[in-house]
Amino acid sequence: MELKEIREILKLIEKFGIQDFTLQRGDTKVRIRKGGAESGRVMAPVSQTPPSSEPVSGSITPPVSPEPSESLTVGENQFLVTSPIVGTFYRASAPDKPAYVEVGQVAGKGTVLCIVEAMKIMNEIECEVSGKVSAILVENAQPVEYGEPLFIIDLA
Repeated sequence: MELKEIREILKLIEKFGIQDFTLQRGDTKVRIRKGGAESGRVMAPVSQTPPSSEPVSGSITPPVSPEPSESLTVGENQFLVTSPIVGTFYRASAPDKPAYVEVGQVAGKGTVLCIVEAMKIMNEIECEVSGKVSAILVENAQPVEYGEPLFIIDLA
């Protein structure tokens, strides 16, 4: 997708007052959502590609420190959900709302696991597989990097 196309989409979103917009072309997904108390304008598009994590054989090694050079190994029957963007991790849609998922909860494909906020745009992170949430690797309201592990899902 080219910048010119994105600008045209943003103009149309503003013109028609669209609050939530998602476009997917191949493995590129763009989601634009207006919201937040500070602004009612779309700030910028966020290109979101599905997490590229795949199950890897081995054992779980819990993180010791938040350094990006660490590697996290998941079991053969597990799936690692990673952040598709840089932003702030939130377990719930609002501070007074319950978390989307808890450890031990079954999550189906397409279940919203969390939100990663980037530039006042709330990006829902959906589960790509069906299984049970075995670990939540990030604390609520913490910054996350692209590719940072967020959840471990035990495959069903």
